[in-house]
Amino acid sequence: MGLPLPWILASRYLWGGRRDAYVVFLSVLAIVGIAMGVAALILVLGGLSGLQDFLRSDVLSRTLHVEVELPPDADAAALCRSLGEIGGVVEAQPILRGRGWLLFGGTAVHVQAVGFEGLLPRSFPLARGSATPEGDNGVYVGDALARRWALEVGDLVDVVSPRPTLTPFGPQPRSHRLRLAGIFRTGRTEDDDQRIAVPLQVARRLFGAHESRIEIKTANLEAALEIADEVTLAVPEGSRVRTWRELNRALFFALKLEKVVMFAALLLIVTVAAVALTTVLALLISSKRGDIGMLLAMGATEGQMQLAFLLHGSLLGAIGLLIGGSFGIGGAHLLDRFRLITPPGDIYFLDHIPFLVELGDLAAVLVATVALIGASTLYAARRAAALGPVEALRI
Repeated sequence: MGLPLPWILASRYLWGGRRDAYVVFLSVLAIVGIAMGVAALILVLGGLSGLQDFLRSDVLSRTLHVEVELPPDADAAALCRSLGEIGGVVEAQPILRGRGWLLFGGTAVHVQAVGFEGLLPRSFPLARGSATPEGDNGVYVGDALARRWALEVGDLVDVVSPRPTLTPFGPQPRSHRLRLAGIFRTGRTEDDDQRIAVPLQVARRLFGAHESRIEIKTANLEAALEIADEVTLAVPEGSRVRTWRELNRALFFALKLEKVVMFAALLLIVTVAAVALTTVLALLISSKRGDIGMLLAMGATEGQMQLAFLLHGSLLGAIGLLIGGSFGIGGAHLLDRFRLITPPGDIYFLDHIPFLVELGDLAAVLVATVALIGASTLYAARRAAALGPVEALRI
């Protein structure tokens, strides 16, 4: 049993003959354009996904699970004990934040001091040193600042607060000399590099009792979302409870927006290729007017002719999509496996660009490409079906 007429025409017109060499050439260009657009979409989205996954993992590894901002008259210590009894809470730790300066060797830098009690907070992952034991007056600084100032554990630094204290010589900024107890790994932002950690009693002495907060550590990130409502009921009125999702909402939105904008921009390549595919089909229809007229006169239906050119355009698009998808996925795998893209280490925080091809991105590329190819081929196919026998045979 032979193939239906639309399939026979679509396969015959796919490669054409010597008389249709120009049409075949344009068909190859349309395939190449679709393949390049699809490959570019997959590679760029894979690079963005890899970078965003690395950044998201880095941020979430240091971010707070749950943060409670307390009103000025709240008893942070008592609240920590009550919050520690909530199921799912691993640790509740009071902290205090204040802004000031860090001085060493005649050099000063503006910092945000975080006062803590007990173990070092989760947002200060240690690079060197150990957690400050209770009662120790040590300070923790970021590794970038430590390298810049050539700091070593045991060095003495001064933490200065803008909050004045009265002296015989008038108001003077409060300062406290601390031993460098450890160095933590900083993140990827300048703000993270300007943080330091000091004992809670030192922070209270320097910055007062304002801006008191509680950091809650849970078993995992999902547990933090589950206990958020219970924590809200346990803290006094006027408190503000934020989970890791609210704390990083702006970052997650920016990452998502970046991928959407880049996808829309690169989709223009596929759009141009789809328009070129319409031109190829229109030229093919023009060159095959006689054949179309003869087939219609011999009993072929308009639906068969429309389906034939629809299949022809779909085959061209499918070939381009298959080639582009293979190059995109394979290229992303090779670039990630062999770390072929290495940005300058003194400018970027990565030694190579990671690539991560996600199923959601592949599905978006597939749907968008199929939609554009389908719209282009459907338009050309309807033009072919609209030709009547007499009109098609007219020279």
